[in-house]
Amino acid sequence: MTLPLYGTASQSSGFSSDRTRSVLRLRSPGSTAERDVADFALTRTPDDVRRAIEADWPSIFVVSDAPINFPGTFRGRLVAVPTKYDYLGDGDVIGFDHVSRKFRTLYRRNSAHNSFLVTERCNNYCLMCSQPPKAVDDRWILSEIKESLALIDAATRALTFTGGETLSDWEDFIAVLKECRDRLPATAVQVLTNGRAFADSRIVDAWRDIGHPNLMAAIPVYAPVDHVHDHVVQAKGAFDETMLGILKLKDRGQRVEIRIVLHALTAPIIEDTGKWIARNLPFVDHVALMGLENTGFAIANDAMLWMDPMDYGDGLARAVEHLSAAGVSASVYNLPKCVLPKSVWPHALQSISDWKNGFVEECARCDEKSTCSGFFTTGRPRFSHGVRAITAKRKLNELAV
Repeated sequence: MTLPLYGTASQSSGFSSDRTRSVLRLRSPGSTAERDVADFALTRTPDDVRRAIEADWPSIFVVSDAPINFPGTFRGRLVAVPTKYDYLGDGDVIGFDHVSRKFRTLYRRNSAHNSFLVTERCNNYCLMCSQPPKAVDDRWILSEIKESLALIDAATRALTFTGGETLSDWEDFIAVLKECRDRLPATAVQVLTNGRAFADSRIVDAWRDIGHPNLMAAIPVYAPVDHVHDHVVQAKGAFDETMLGILKLKDRGQRVEIRIVLHALTAPIIEDTGKWIARNLPFVDHVALMGLENTGFAIANDAMLWMDPMDYGDGLARAVEHLSAAGVSASVYNLPKCVLPKSVWPHALQSISDWKNGFVEECARCDEKSTCSGFFTTGRPRFSHGVRAITAKRKLNELAV
């Protein structure tokens, strides 16, 4: 099941008319932490509400399908949402629109997979894009993110910024990353970007000057030749700008991860791509070889893109070998172990975000389930014909072959 991260509140009241949006942080009614103006007592029952009012909470967030009667003396802010959002917990952060009552879960304190959507605009138009770009003015999102960062637990281990192209409004976004530096210096911050903006020395210098100790730019490179990469991202000249951006980042001592989404246009040449990176970009910090999420444009282009991982496993294994031999750290994301060559297993990570991660019935009896990526639950999932539980009996049979 995919976790619902956005929706419409069933009830709200008490919000000021001088602004249209607010960022809310949910707190346990019994919390003794110092209260911020953004803090709401998180309640689920009439008794929770009563305790919150007795504790003088001026703002209350209710997760309940049943109507809850508030005493006439309560004049504070109120938001009520259905129980399908029962996953919300202490320390979580919500973006809330006063007029439409629409909300989005921006941050979950107990999750290891927190990400902020920076913009839906992009100068690429990737054939398999999971977040199809839109020509909209969504600069307000950066203001919401900056407001949210002040409410995030400083112990958060990792935070990802995604898009769209995250550097579309690069000056404002750099300011957000500086906020991360000041408020979350111990948090690993990863920025998904097509890397083309870094061809501009002003932008790459501004990035260097952020000075966050755990900042990484994650940049896609889909082929060792320009025309294939440019076709995948549907932007002529993108390969050259991306390469120049990577070189400028590394010249300034910045951390770079290369990402390769595997599908019918990139997977058949993955060994060549891995060999090319090992020879020409051995100084990058990490390479992620990623299974396709069949959502967004990938659904529309399914006939062009779908390729069973079983059919490119050998090439993937050799790509990992080339990268490892060159001393380049390589990981395989989003692909279950049962469809991968065994030599790749040590590189296969549980990378699918928890809110869209699931398993099929066959996985229930698999010995490797606890260390396997499982599957995406978003879009229209496609499954390899090789999905089969890895059991002690299967391992013995394979040894006997």
